[in-house]
Amino acid sequence: MIRCIVGRGQNRVRLIRRCLITLALALMAFPFGVGAQNRGVLSGQNVVPVYEGWQRMPDGVTYMWFGYFNRNFEEIVDIPIGSDNGFDAEVDSGQPTHFLARRQRFVFKVPLPGDWPKERRLTWSLTGHGKTERAQGWLQPEWEMDDGVIQMNMGPGGAPPDPPNGWPQISGPASLTARTDEAISLTARATDDGIPKPRRRGGNRASGLTIRWIQYRGPGRVTFSDPVTTGEYGQPVEATTGATFSAPGSYVVRALASDGLLESPHAITVVVR
Repeated sequence: MIRCIVGRGQNRVRLIRRCLITLALALMAFPFGVGAQNRGVLSGQNVVPVYEGWQRMPDGVTYMWFGYFNRNFEEIVDIPIGSDNGFDAEVDSGQPTHFLARRQRFVFKVPLPGDWPKERRLTWSLTGHGKTERAQGWLQPEWEMDDGVIQMNMGPGGAPPDPPNGWPQISGPASLTARTDEAISLTARATDDGIPKPRRRGGNRASGLTIRWIQYRGPGRVTFSDPVTTGEYGQPVEATTGATFSAPGSYVVRALASDGLLESPHAITVVVR
């Protein structure tokens, strides 16, 4: 469910516009009929690519955001880059090959050339369990978004915080090597601007940034010993996990730093021998 809370004041028109964009994107995200027939299905369903919208960055580069909906409640679907998982402009545009269960929003963004025509489509095609689905993105003015719209989709709803929330900053190694069935140590560090302020629960100390580890690409399965680490509010967080790889090949794992509204990824390529 998406909630849009719009108050009074000078920013009311801007917030109304953000709410309308958020609701439009939600409708766009589910053209595939998530109905009662799909509730409780654990496996055997396909993955639907989703065009989230487009965003113009401060440096002038325009990006199209994509996510996906894995119809399964449990099954993780793997679709290698190629004819079953590719874009029409450039087959490998940074998309995942390892699709986690259910709805995953704003997973990756694709940069566009400066002369990209407004009416030109960028199409992502996915074929899984014998069914092909496509997401088409283009620069429709109503689908332009900003960080506020992303937060309204990623967070619990309501207006974006004021002062504005910045993206968490996360770092770690770019590449590592490993051996099959032997755990290696992965570490990532993240900082944040302290926005939004977390809610304290009882007498517990307020929590801060969270780092979670996921598999993004790879020919086998990755198992993380400590998949989630949560730090204290206002403090940097460091997350270390053991990672075990089931088969040789090239993998991409991601450390995702989240402040509850925005999530920043750091990718690590692991070559397993």
